[in-house]
Amino acid sequence: MKLLFICTHNRCRSILSEAITNQRARGILTAASAGSAPVDAVHPLTLRFLQERGYDTAGLASQSWVDLEAFEPDRVITVCDTAAGEACPLWMSDVEKVHWGLPDPSRVNGDDETVRAAFMAVIDRIELKVDEWMGEVHAQ
Repeated sequence: MKLLFICTHNRCRSILSEAITNQRARGILTAASAGSAPVDAVHPLTLRFLQERGYDTAGLASQSWVDLEAFEPDRVITVCDTAAGEACPLWMSDVEKVHWGLPDPSRVNGDDETVRAAFMAVIDRIELKVDEWMGEVHAQ
């Protein structure tokens, strides 16, 4: 099953979801991520905390959903509330769409430990959801 994670800027939550899915569910799920208004780079703390948890960050980049038509996802998952309300490109019209709102850890204010805890909590949620999706695929 191919999953496309969408977040407006494609710099944190969707990137976390892509990296975790591709490595945790290798061979079962394939993921990509994109944004409706991508920025020039992945948030540095996204890369730092993925690496801290043992995930490879090579090749992760912020990109537009326009560039992923050829990916042909089975499911599009919006992970931010803003993206959930946006009109998707026409090529997504027949694709299953699901909203799974995640808090944005890159917007947390506080000391280093507070920010780290926010990222780890989101990573934990994504890992649990990926495990759930793998179970769905195995049950089919």
